[in-house]
Amino acid sequence: MSEFFSNINSFLEMVLFFDILFGTVEGVNLPFLVVWLITGGVYLTFLTKFINLRMLRHSFNIIRGRYNTVDDVGLISSFGALTTALSATVGLGNIAGVALAVSIGGPGATLWMIVAGFLGMSLKFTEVTLSIQYREFLKDGTVMGGAMEYLSKGLAKKGYPSFGKVLAIVFAILMIGGAIGGGNIFQVSQAYSAISHEVPYFADNPLIFGFILAGLTGTVIIGGVRRIAHITETLVPIMAILYISASLWILGSNFDKIDDAFSLIFHEAFSSSAVYGGMIGAIVSGFQRAVFSSEAGIGSSPVAHAPAITKYPVRQGLVALYEPFVDTVIICTLTALVIIITGVYEPGGAYAGLIAAKEGAALTSAAYGTVISWFPTVLSVSIFLFAFSTMISWSYYGERAWVYLFGSKFSIVYKLMFLSLSVIATVVSTGIMVDFSFMLMLAMALPNILGLFILSGEVKRLLEDYMSKLKSGELDEEAIR
Repeated sequence: MSEFFSNINSFLEMVLFFDILFGTVEGVNLPFLVVWLITGGVYLTFLTKFINLRMLRHSFNIIRGRYNTVDDVGLISSFGALTTALSATVGLGNIAGVALAVSIGGPGATLWMIVAGFLGMSLKFTEVTLSIQYREFLKDGTVMGGAMEYLSKGLAKKGYPSFGKVLAIVFAILMIGGAIGGGNIFQVSQAYSAISHEVPYFADNPLIFGFILAGLTGTVIIGGVRRIAHITETLVPIMAILYISASLWILGSNFDKIDDAFSLIFHEAFSSSAVYGGMIGAIVSGFQRAVFSSEAGIGSSPVAHAPAITKYPVRQGLVALYEPFVDTVIICTLTALVIIITGVYEPGGAYAGLIAAKEGAALTSAAYGTVISWFPTVLSVSIFLFAFSTMISWSYYGERAWVYLFGSKFSIVYKLMFLSLSVIATVVSTGIMVDFSFMLMLAMALPNILGLFILSGEVKRLLEDYMSKLKSGELDEEAIR
């Protein structure tokens, strides 16, 4: 017991160090939960010997099916689990959050977003590995995984069953609240706002829009995780390709400005305003409505990875490395470059009103519209698809937390409540609830990262064992040819 509290004390001292180091920027306090996430990311990056950099090639080969074995167990493919998790993260944070980061913190904020993405990869690897390690196959054919399982079972294994159970229950409650608000109501309101501008009929008939979106979402989520994975395997690549292609087209059209943009990013990266802006870029709509764009460290996506067909927990953890890499390092960086090159972020410019109102999505739309005149229409459709994909993934996250608390037979109650709120969100003011739910989502990091720290030694041992088998050729020998 003394060793346990000694380790906790050491970790808290590390948190305090980062809080002192980064706590105030030009008089603005950095939220403790942000410091908590940074500390966890730095600690796990060093513990895993920079897993976020050295294993990307092997991770890609796993996604390709290069290491499938006859002993793999699960419900959905590794790629299906990855796209299900990505569908929850690739979305409005990439569109609105990045524009807000650059407009507030300047171009240098981009570098801090990239750093946050790489730290997030270590967090994601650790939490997904533990999710597979402690997942449970239920009698109804579903899989229970995620932070609820590794907090309760993992800490019980270390001799702290009561402490682990309390953390798991707290986490489950926070995730249900986050799923209902941030994963549902906020997505509906953003999608409705975007589509109603392009389709005036919905501006006068919001309930129709709500019923359509709820109907589409219900068709998917009633079918369970297999149907969710099937939809996201198709939807996520289409969304990503569409958005990335438009970004590359604009960057290609302004190829001569890319060097200057990167020079500006690195030059301003270490100014105090850039540091603060980078934090805003990694967070959606400020602290009260905050969720890191990749959700790394808050413990949500391990639920999506739990049903993955795999033999080794570490193997799916390595697949999960691509979530923050695609979401933050690639897509957020491309968005930032477009915003910088087109100059829409400049204070006092033509878009100062959007910056003042913190309308990040509109600012991004304006940036792309300066080169591709019809892109704002495409972006509105993209926002709808992003919202839809986020809803189906977060509905599953919340449903698993609900089942953990109340049992499988009551899961239909949660699903009906989730879909009903999708309709209601189009006709009532939901600002306060959304703000509260985003706070709950970020608060998920408190029990989750504490659990990751306590169980990090087990992850390290699993990784070392996996690497030993990889180097000896054992993993190649057991792979299906």
